Amino acid sequence: MAGGGFVSASGEVHFEAKITFAVIISCILAATGGLMFGYDIGISGGVTSMPSFLQQFFPEVYLKIQNHGADSNYCKYDNQSLQLFTSSLYLAALVATMIASPVSRKIGRKHTMIIAGVFFIVGTILNAVANTLVLLIIGRILLGCGVGFANQAVPLFISEIAPTRIRGALNIMFQLNITIGILVANLINYFTAKIKGGYGWRISLAIAAVPALMLTIGSLIVHDTPNSLIERGFEEEGKAVLKKIRGVENVEPEFQEIVRASKVAKAVKSPFKNLLKRHNHPPLIIGVIMQVFQQFTGINAIMFYAPVLFSTLGFESDASLYSAVITGAVNMLSTLVSIYFVDKAGRRVLLLEACVQMFVSLVVIGLVLGIKVQDHSDSLNKGFAIVVVVMVCTFVSSFAWSWGPLGWLIPSEIFPLEARSSGQSVTVFTNMLFTFIIAQAFLSMLCHLKYGIFFFFAGWVLVMGIFTVLLIPETKNIPIEEITEKVWRNHWFWKSFMDD
Repeated sequence: MAGGGFVSASGEVHFEAKITFAVIISCILAATGGLMFGYDIGISGGVTSMPSFLQQFFPEVYLKIQNHGADSNYCKYDNQSLQLFTSSLYLAALVATMIASPVSRKIGRKHTMIIAGVFFIVGTILNAVANTLVLLIIGRILLGCGVGFANQAVPLFISEIAPTRIRGALNIMFQLNITIGILVANLINYFTAKIKGGYGWRISLAIAAVPALMLTIGSLIVHDTPNSLIERGFEEEGKAVLKKIRGVENVEPEFQEIVRASKVAKAVKSPFKNLLKRHNHPPLIIGVIMQVFQQFTGINAIMFYAPVLFSTLGFESDASLYSAVITGAVNMLSTLVSIYFVDKAGRRVLLLEACVQMFVSLVVIGLVLGIKVQDHSDSLNKGFAIVVVVMVCTFVSSFAWSWGPLGWLIPSEIFPLEARSSGQSVTVFTNMLFTFIIAQAFLSMLCHLKYGIFFFFAGWVLVMGIFTVLLIPETKNIPIEEITEKVWRNHWFWKSFMDD
């Protein structure tokens, strides 16, 4: 092919692109939205296990914990208001993402990320100074609006700005930042829980201002994506940005491909109605189902409530927070595995391997806790406790290099441009809806199902593996604007949905 692209040995056309500083720095800055999201996930579990926080906002839970007996060990944190503190963020996020979709189309990915940063800053301030439950929940709702806008814009931004051959690795920077945020939150909770005076939880919540400012400032610095600029009519600016981020002068083939996709996108007057067209069913179904599956692995149940979970299982307060820090570290390091392998081994291999590993881990945890219940003991002995921590870490590591990052990556790259913003919006909406359901229901499920909850999630993991084998296609090394032609039209099942 003439300058601007090349044909690989497999016959696929690749657009010419260098790994430029502009691409790397743009993706790193944009991915700080993941840092904020991860910090919010990690901080809530640790804060809700701090006695001073519970005493001020949830006194009935505080009293229950002080007076609990062996029979209530699984149920001592079962309180709908306490669960609402965590889940309100995700309820707000699922509403915000539907607003963020048209905003992202009209003003671009860059400005949508700036809006997310502002929501994060204001929400953080309200949480840090809150002295009533109402103010605390309002702060969480504003953080949720930030999550909705950030999770709508950031994965799209990265997928559109990244060169095809490293798109997977760069997009996983978003998930890596989520895991870093969770780890940092767990470490901060470990130390703030020791602060005398009962105000450690305020420090934990206030430090969220750091990633919030990073996202806001980073979004001000970066260029918007060529795809978004061209879609909004700024073709010359889009072409100039494309040259800068690709590091080559001749970007005509890729530019023309984006222009063509943009014309199709502009012809769509009702993006959400367009999603319901038959040829958009494959990416829509996979995008939605992957979000449901991601939550029903049980990962957020573990990450939200890791300190509470370990405490419920009989660990002492310090030990439970320490165990949560360990799982956070495993989560972050395992995401690096995904960054390395996702564009080499591909998406499907990582998804399938993880299903096996997660299934085994969940079954073993369930069996160990089942034995504990039969013994009528109030805490795990040292041997069983180690097994639980190891299996939790094994579970977290497999999720972190598979369904965690790929749950965001795959939906961000499989929609055509005219359905990409609305498709991402529905994807995030579904993720937040089921995150909300799990966050709101987990402690009650733990109370009623006890150790059986891990078998419940193991059953879902088995279903996920079967779905992956049959219906999730491989998208590695395929240009984002050629997914329809090279993936959907060639898939044994989904090709029947493609119009000629």
